[in-house]
Amino acid sequence: MAQRYKFRLIASASAALVLASAAPLAAQSYQGAGADDAEAEAEGVGQGRGRVEINPYIEANSIAAWQISPISDVVTYTQIAAGVDASINGRNNGGSVSLRYERNFAHQNSGSDSDTITGIARGYASIVPRVLTFEAGALASSTRVDAQGRSVINPIVDDNFSTQTYSVYAGPNLTTRAGDVEIEGNYRIGYTRVDGPDFVGAGGQPADLFDDSVTHSASIRAGTRPGEPLPVGVGVGAGYYQEDVSNLDQRVRDAYVRGDVTFPVTPTLAFVAGAGVEDVEVSSRDAVRDASGNPVIGADGRFVTDKASPRIIAYEASGLIWDVGVVWTPSSRTQLEARFGHRYDSETFYGSFSWQPSRRSNFQIGVYDGIQGFGGRLNNSLAALPTDFTVTRDPVTGELTGCVATLDGAGCLDGLLGSVRSSVFRGRGVVASYSRQVGRVTANIGAGYDRRRFIGAPGTVLALADGIVDESFYLTAGVSGPIGDRANYSINTFASWFDSGAANTGDVRALGSSASYTQEVFRNLSARAAVAISMLDSDTANDNFTTASALLGLRYDF
Repeated sequence: MAQRYKFRLIASASAALVLASAAPLAAQSYQGAGADDAEAEAEGVGQGRGRVEINPYIEANSIAAWQISPISDVVTYTQIAAGVDASINGRNNGGSVSLRYERNFAHQNSGSDSDTITGIARGYASIVPRVLTFEAGALASSTRVDAQGRSVINPIVDDNFSTQTYSVYAGPNLTTRAGDVEIEGNYRIGYTRVDGPDFVGAGGQPADLFDDSVTHSASIRAGTRPGEPLPVGVGVGAGYYQEDVSNLDQRVRDAYVRGDVTFPVTPTLAFVAGAGVEDVEVSSRDAVRDASGNPVIGADGRFVTDKASPRIIAYEASGLIWDVGVVWTPSSRTQLEARFGHRYDSETFYGSFSWQPSRRSNFQIGVYDGIQGFGGRLNNSLAALPTDFTVTRDPVTGELTGCVATLDGAGCLDGLLGSVRSSVFRGRGVVASYSRQVGRVTANIGAGYDRRRFIGAPGTVLALADGIVDESFYLTAGVSGPIGDRANYSINTFASWFDSGAANTGDVRALGSSASYTQEVFRNLSARAAVAISMLDSDTANDNFTTASALLGLRYDF
């Protein structure tokens, strides 16, 4: 069984915005008065219950990993793990954390010992109740990568190919009023780092893997709702985004000012439109060159940045931006926002749809479009996670999967899948999730498509990446539930397909499935059994990489 932990948080002002990387500043929210609102309140949807839960645990497991291809080899491990799952849900603060540390000891020379830390944390605290809150989130995960930056969820412990990704963000959110005018603002600072093997390909070619970045984002908006006092809603806002990527000192800057108007058509339907000006710039420096003019590669396989070289513009767009769209809110459980406009000197589409027919089911779709680096994209995915979700882990390796199960919003960390190239990119895509509880059984499915067109400055080594398009599709699904009063089960599967636009790289496909069973044998002590199989297939490899694994172990919950 994949380890599953239930989180219930209270939403903060910016946490659920799938549009954070898509819209410079969306028009004001338009809430219709639906018949389901009273029912939702009666059922306690989104209501805090004032509870604190802290659940630490330890595990001792035996793992057998059989590499089926390209060669046949069996390695056994002893795994010691410790973790904690905690949550607090009150009127003025809330948050939760799932943190796990594993130490794997290989019994054969063909295996390798490893340490892994994985987890997700999100929370907020009210500084001034209902006015000023402070929000923070963090992620630690492990993926399997190759020298072209293609990554998939790590199918088995392997220090030669796995990377450790860390991402954290924090900042305040402001919500207040001045008469009929609503004022909203927020600021976030984020940091993302990827640690992994020193990839250097044939002929000493660098891997172009992302190292780390720091992001800053801020926005403020003042506006009125339709009928308060004007027949239409009006608003004005401004925002700023900057990401500094350590690889070749890349920098993204995006600043805008815009106004918007909301035209109500019915109590639940409105047309929205907005326009303004935006200035976007992407720049970087070149690599250090040797006497022959070749770029110098560091010990970690990445280009060495020439700090003395001038900053070169890779992309810039300045001028008018606009969008038009529709907002439909028939009830608190159904919301649609769809927009079409002009941004980045081209057409843009973005929006979201959520439908929660009951407390036991939820369907979400988000469409995004933005210019960022890997760190900024992952930061936004983390901040956009829903406030009520279940962490799904591989039952053998304990790693996080790409999506979380949820009854309260979309929940796929698309930054974990696809490319970890260092270059800044324009990312477009769609992510969808569906969760449902039937009795005591929970089923969920998540899917997405991500397209990244990379941007590189002319005259620099990144010019080779300029215009390259990486595409990835991913799918996760799972079902879990109890068996009697003292046992439970879980079945999970994933699939992904990655298509790199770089020459001579080919596609990468990953498939995997797992099943687990847990039986309580004594108070707080349970026995665990799990099996898993995964396949990683590349067009450039002579054979696929297929592994099967099994686990037997004990877990004690304090």
